Amino acid sequence: MESLNLLILLVLAHFVCDFVLQSDRMAVEKIPGRDDTLHWSWWLGSHSATHGLAVALLSGVPLLGVMETLLHAIIDLLKIRYRFALALDQSLHLLCKLTWVLLLIKF
Repeated sequence: MESLNLLILLVLAHFVCDFVLQSDRMAVEKIPGRDDTLHWSWWLGSHSATHGLAVALLSGVPLLGVMETLLHAIIDLLKIRYRFALALDQSLHLLCKLTWVLLLIKF
């Protein structure tokens, strides 16, 4: 039950980070070539780090937060490059959350 609760919290936090805490400006300027105020990598990095912080705080494992930050950025870059549909993008992000919970169960 504890693992299920963590998964639920991670999923909820993901949607807060991706849709509530990500401003319209951040969503646009994290795209290479669409950055006007800061280099796109700062926007993408800060957005991804928000996700990483949520994972680290909820799981209690900072290394999972670092892994989340990196994978979130990679998935977002792939989405930009290959024009993923929102459903595929969100599915990949949520698969990461499931992976973190499974890793915590195993170790």
